Amino acid sequence: MPAPLPVFRAQSNVMLSRVAHSLYWMSRYIERAENITRLLEVNLQLLLDFQDVEDDGALKDHWGSIIASSGSEELFDEHYDLADSHNVTAFFAFDLRNPSSILSCIYAARENARMIRDQISLEMWETINELYLFLKPRNSAEVWAEGPHEFFEHIKRHSHIFQGLTDSTYPRSEGWEFLQFGKFIERAEMTSRILDVKYHILLPSATDVGGAVDTAQWRAVLRSASALEAYRRFYVREILSWKVAEFLIFSNSFPRSIHYCMVQVDELLRRILSETGTRARTEAARTSRRLLGDLQSHSIADVVKAGLHEFLVEIQKSLDRIGDEVVQTTMFYPAELAPDDQQQQQQQ
Repeated sequence: MPAPLPVFRAQSNVMLSRVAHSLYWMSRYIERAENITRLLEVNLQLLLDFQDVEDDGALKDHWGSIIASSGSEELFDEHYDLADSHNVTAFFAFDLRNPSSILSCIYAARENARMIRDQISLEMWETINELYLFLKPRNSAEVWAEGPHEFFEHIKRHSHIFQGLTDSTYPRSEGWEFLQFGKFIERAEMTSRILDVKYHILLPSATDVGGAVDTAQWRAVLRSASALEAYRRFYVREILSWKVAEFLIFSNSFPRSIHYCMVQVDELLRRILSETGTRARTEAARTSRRLLGDLQSHSIADVVKAGLHEFLVEIQKSLDRIGDEVVQTTMFYPAELAPDDQQQQQQQ
């Protein structure tokens, strides 16, 4: 007889690790697609606000910052000659050769949902399927002809609908923990990358720091995280670089800040890995507690002194280690990928 399928923890109502795996990656891919959408939409709007950026040589720096923060520089350069609005939108929206494109993410989310169709609600499945069917026949030229704003709004709206339906229809069981863990670990990483985008943008001169372009860019960072209104409730109308970084890293009430997400990740890890007591037994739990401790003990002055970029890179590495160990110790199926004739997607 074949060996029994492994489970992610020994409880009376156990869940196959295949199911846990699909729930985890379905949630991560939906969150990633929404964040890529936000990043594209806000930066396209920024170009409209400062149209001269197309003429003064800063265009490459503007879009290059997004490509660099995603870690996709080599892949983009392999398939595109110029980092302009049309090419970057095509690469991050529809290119299945890019594992982090919106279409790649929604395809992967749909495949993972299909594998566990009987484990999720009808409403959750229909929302993912509708979004996939919306994206599948479209291409970059059609989006530009119809207007990218409506395209991006459709994706964000369906992502919000999916999360709302998940909250309303999915039982608070073991599977719920994996859904939430995937969402918050992806959200924390994407917030760090959104902040890192600003680090990579090269201003024309030092005199621009604090000027109109600099302020508009930091406003764009806030809008990329849907944080502009929440930020203004704390700081009224003043938009300063260190305040934006402080809000997106250290806020304990804003649901997209790194600190808020890490509080959720740490608590979910305790449940998923059955961590009890004050001493962590797994490397993932130890990494999570170290990162959460840093976020609770450091100030924005400490981060600026040490280097914002370096601090964000360390956060991303810690999140990768946490996610990798949870996948390796609780799941055994590879992620659902794009069709065989497409380049295989990567999980990270």
